[in-house]
Amino acid sequence: MKNLAYILLFLTQALFAQDAFDSGNEQFRQGQYPQAAATYEGIIKGGQESAELYFNLGNAYFKQEKIAPAIYNYEKALLLDPGNKDIEINLGYARERITDNIETVAQPGLGGSMSGLSGMYHYDSWGWIAIVCSFFTLALFAGYYITKKTALKRSFFAGMAVMAVMLLLSLIAGFYARSVVDDEHPAIVFSDMVQVKAQPSAQGDDTFLLHAGIKVYVLETKEQWQKVRMPDASEGWVPSEAIRQLAH
Repeated sequence: MKNLAYILLFLTQALFAQDAFDSGNEQFRQGQYPQAAATYEGIIKGGQESAELYFNLGNAYFKQEKIAPAIYNYEKALLLDPGNKDIEINLGYARERITDNIETVAQPGLGGSMSGLSGMYHYDSWGWIAIVCSFFTLALFAGYYITKKTALKRSFFAGMAVMAVMLLLSLIAGFYARSVVDDEHPAIVFSDMVQVKAQPSAQGDDTFLLHAGIKVYVLETKEQWQKVRMPDASEGWVPSEAIRQLAH
């Protein structure tokens, strides 16, 4: 009986969320962007989430020229639907509005090469590439084992070797990409302006200024301060309330 009650409760919440989502979409179509944003936020507070929901919420904030919330919600949408071109395009438009122009610094050596390779696709995509490579490797091995002709054996063996190398690279890239995601703690600056400090204190030396919308990575937490790293690898301390972390 309890299970039935839970199922009915879940279905009721899902139907309510869908009705609210449709209502938010209608408000957005009518140009009622603050109301649409409030409706979408209410759905999220109710425990429902989806890439489409975060995407629409990002659009509602972007229409109000609230760049930090727009970027935050586009990033949340990408976490749920990596590689979605519509989300990536709108995120790009929002990033063009950011005041800060911080260049991303590439890692040197092997780490930089691995970062460049793994960054070509999401780790889920690397997983599918590995599956495809595995299939072709097995198919080529079967061809090599079955055929009796020397020329065909050589062709099958060469193809199998290429697929095996691609399989290995895709596995390495996928695991590396996943490890990077697990180790990172990205956040979006929400304060219009925040002074980055050299120490976790309001009396600490000023290092540089950040503006709303920039993406940073949280390295350490100390009381009400967060140590963050910028895309250009510079680091410093900001008040916790100045940023909002993106949960994976």
